[in-house]
Amino acid sequence: MYIKRKLEKLVSMALEQFPVCLITGARQAGKSTMLKNLLKNYRYVSFDDPKARQMAIEDPKLFLLTNPPPVIIDEIQYAPEILSYIKMDVDANRRDYGRYVLTGSQIFQVMQGVTESLAGRVAIFNLYPLSFEEIDIDVFDDKLVFQSYLKGFYPEFYVNLKLDMSFWFSSYLATYIERDVRNITAVSDLSKFQTFINILATRAGQILNLSNISKECAISQPTCKSWLSILESTYIIYLLRPFHNNRKKRLIKSPKLYFVDTGLLCYLLGIDNTNRLLKASERGAIFENMIIMETIKRLSYQVGKTNCYFYRTGAGVEIDLIVEKTKTIPYEIKFTKTLSKNMARSINLFSKDHDIEKGYVLSLSGDDIFLYRNVLAMHWSKVLKGQE
Repeated sequence: MYIKRKLEKLVSMALEQFPVCLITGARQAGKSTMLKNLLKNYRYVSFDDPKARQMAIEDPKLFLLTNPPPVIIDEIQYAPEILSYIKMDVDANRRDYGRYVLTGSQIFQVMQGVTESLAGRVAIFNLYPLSFEEIDIDVFDDKLVFQSYLKGFYPEFYVNLKLDMSFWFSSYLATYIERDVRNITAVSDLSKFQTFINILATRAGQILNLSNISKECAISQPTCKSWLSILESTYIIYLLRPFHNNRKKRLIKSPKLYFVDTGLLCYLLGIDNTNRLLKASERGAIFENMIIMETIKRLSYQVGKTNCYFYRTGAGVEIDLIVEKTKTIPYEIKFTKTLSKNMARSINLFSKDHDIEKGYVLSLSGDDIFLYRNVLAMHWSKVLKGQE
C-alpha cells in the first residue's frame, strides 16, 4: 500500500524547471518509495549498493554512462564525488529538465557537495515522516490522535499494521547509530551517544542548555554541539530558533529542542501506551512537539519561504510558535480541553509590541472562542490546513 505524499506536487513542478532535484530527509521517511511511485519511468540506483557506490567513486563517467538520465540516485552522500560529473552533464544539456533526482539522509554532507557543484541547477526539498493529513484519520477523535503520535509517523507503521513499536524503534536507533553516526564522525563511545539521545528526549520542548546537557552526559560542550549537529543533520531532532526584532539575535540565542518524530520521542521516554502518555509529566511537551512538527511539515510542502520561531523575553513572556510569511502569526499550544483567558495572555502582550492581525491558542477543545479581541482559541487540527 502506498500513501500519497504532499510533497509530490512540488517535486513534479520542480522537475519541469530544474535539471536536478534533491530530496533530503530522515531514513525511513519514505523518500525512495515516493520517488519510485511518482517517477515510474525513471531508472533507480542506490548507493546503499556497494557495487554502485564503488563504481560512482572510482569511475564516475562509467557510472553515468551505465545509469543515464532520467535517473533517481538514492543516498547520494555516500558518493559525493559524482556531483561534479552530474554538473558537467547538466551543463551540456542545460534545458533538459528533470534529468537527475537525488536523495540524501545526511544533509550537511549532501549540501556541501550540492552547493559547490549544483548551485542554480537544483531544487531542494525536505521530506518528513507522514503528517496527519497524509494518514487521514479523524483528528477530533482524541484516542486515535494519541495513538498516532504515540507510534509516530514513519510510513512503515501505516503500511505494516502489525509492526511492534518497541522492536522497530530499537532497531532503527541501532542501525542509525552504527551507520549514519559512524559515517559522519568518529564517535569513540557509541553507548554514550545513545545516552545523549535519551537525555535530549527529556528536554523536548525546552530551550537548549548545552552546559547542563554536557555535564549530565559527561562530555565537553564542543562535543555536545557536534553531536547536536549530527542529530539535526540526520533529521532526528529539530531546533526551533528564537524570534527577535533584531534579526542577528536569532542566530545568537539558544533554540528550543524538538524531535522530528513523536513516536521516537515516546520510545526514548519509555511511553508505550496511551494510558502512560496521558499520565506522563511530558504529555504537554509531546503534544507541543507534535503540533510544531505538523506545522513545519505543512509549511515545507508549500511554495515560498516561511520562517518559524518561538518567543521568549527576559520578563518571562513566552509564545510556543511564531510563523512569519506575509504576516506574523503567534500560537500558544495547550494540552487541555478546558480553556481560560490566561492561556492567551502572552499573545496579548506580544501584540502590543508587534504588528499582528490575530493570534491563536491551539488545544484539544473543539470550540472556537475569542479569549481576547485578537486571540482566538481553536482546535489544534485547524493549523494542519492553515485555517487561521
